[in-house]
Amino acid sequence: MIMIMTTIGREFAMNKAKSFIFLMIVILLCKSMVFVDVTYSRDKNENSSNNNPVIIKLPHPGYDSDTSIEKALLRRRSVRDYKDKPLKLDEVSQLLWAAQGITDRRGFRTSPSAGALYPLEVYIVAGNVTNLHNGIYKYNPRKNELERVEKGDRRDELCKAALGQPYVIKAALVVVFSAVYERTKARYGERGIRYVYMEAGHAAQNVYLQAEALGLGVVATGAFYDDAVKKVMKMPDSESPLYIIPVGKK
Repeated sequence: MIMIMTTIGREFAMNKAKSFIFLMIVILLCKSMVFVDVTYSRDKNENSSNNNPVIIKLPHPGYDSDTSIEKALLRRRSVRDYKDKPLKLDEVSQLLWAAQGITDRRGFRTSPSAGALYPLEVYIVAGNVTNLHNGIYKYNPRKNELERVEKGDRRDELCKAALGQPYVIKAALVVVFSAVYERTKARYGERGIRYVYMEAGHAAQNVYLQAEALGLGVVATGAFYDDAVKKVMKMPDSESPLYIIPVGKK
């Protein structure tokens, strides 16, 4: 009888231990499922945010002004000192249109491009623009709009990447050109690199002349650390920075 009771007690204890182990496994599995669900939800929300970028529709550019092309050429200078006043969104639109705006139904733009391949990409770093949150934006010339790349005022970071040149951080806005060399090299080979540099010069001069017509000051800047600028601007691997052009009120 004693042996039977002992055996029953031992089996009961074993079953109780098994039940405890099973319960612990269930609890651990439930915790893991909750963690996975939370992680999935967070990733899903982040991906959803990335799939819904912030788009700013720009005012339509003007095609006439009180400043003749001759006067703009005569007065054009590099300006490094700016007033602490904001730019207007329509001024930003006008500058971007001058750089790479569409001027033809076939897609031709304000500056010439070898083979009409248009390897340039245009960004802005907004720090003091009316009706535009501070941040980095990429210009879409086909839709005349901006897509936000990064929130917040990034002029200080860009200034450091540009060897600490003070007018970068003092400007209300900084225009940044990059190039996708392969767009031009695919047709013209290594000589296509030369064509890209020529095109960047065309576009930069357009910005200078448009700025003069708007009463703004600009300066084309080529002294900067390429990798640092690329990192600040969140450029994809296919792009290389070419120009930094601070803009402000004279």
